[in-house]
Amino acid sequence: MTPRPDPTSLAEYRSVAQPPEVRARRSAEHWTADLYLRDLSPFVSLPLVRWGLSANAVTGLMIFSGWLAAGSLLLPGIWGVVLAVFFGQLQMLLDCADGEVARWRGISSPAGVFLDKVGHYTTESLIPLALGVRAAGGPASVMDHLGWTTLGALLAVLILLNKALNDMVHVARSFAGMPRLADTSEAVTPQPGLAAHLRRLARFVPFHRLYHSVELTLIAAAAAIVDLFVPGIRGTEIVLVALVPLAALAVVGHFIAIMKSSRVRAGA
Repeated sequence: MTPRPDPTSLAEYRSVAQPPEVRARRSAEHWTADLYLRDLSPFVSLPLVRWGLSANAVTGLMIFSGWLAAGSLLLPGIWGVVLAVFFGQLQMLLDCADGEVARWRGISSPAGVFLDKVGHYTTESLIPLALGVRAAGGPASVMDHLGWTTLGALLAVLILLNKALNDMVHVARSFAGMPRLADTSEAVTPQPGLAAHLRRLARFVPFHRLYHSVELTLIAAAAAIVDLFVPGIRGTEIVLVALVPLAALAVVGHFIAIMKSSRVRAGA
């Protein structure tokens, strides 16, 4: 395949890197992408194209940014969570950028999809682990407060399981010889009944969306502010205690929604 020459303008680049069919996908990116990151990402990805970086190299930067978000939570005080929020946003910006680089170069590979999964799975498990360490008082106090680190580890497992359910659907369909699942709301909507009703209610209280790196770092920041300004209240500890049962409920609800939808039914 002949390499595409460097774009001559931002408009030309956007037309290829951000086509309407990509921006219209139901789950193309995190909500921050639709809100503002897609407006900013070409200013990041276009220079990366001109510098010759591959899409996988940009994904590598995305992975590293996520790890830095988790690692920042180990720093005491407010500045650790400030850095965590920054790197969490940067990870999402680079998550938009790597796809744009790939589309401009006309390259798509299983390796790119795999690296993207590595980035999100590792980040969204490392952040709750770091929250557990932070609730314990920091790395030096871990052995004296194993309950908090255990709670952080449990939250990490629940988040990983919830994420894995979506990938399990694709694996199950592939093993059954079914076509790739369409990225539409109809494909994931449960059949009429209690599950569909609960899913509609979840739109008003979307606690199941709290477990992405962006939300987790923002929640950590809010907890740190509580720690700073409200004496006698440990915001990070309260956050962990609240997030674990909600994560368990999200996993159960997600599982039921999948089983009640057309995603794992023959002929869908």
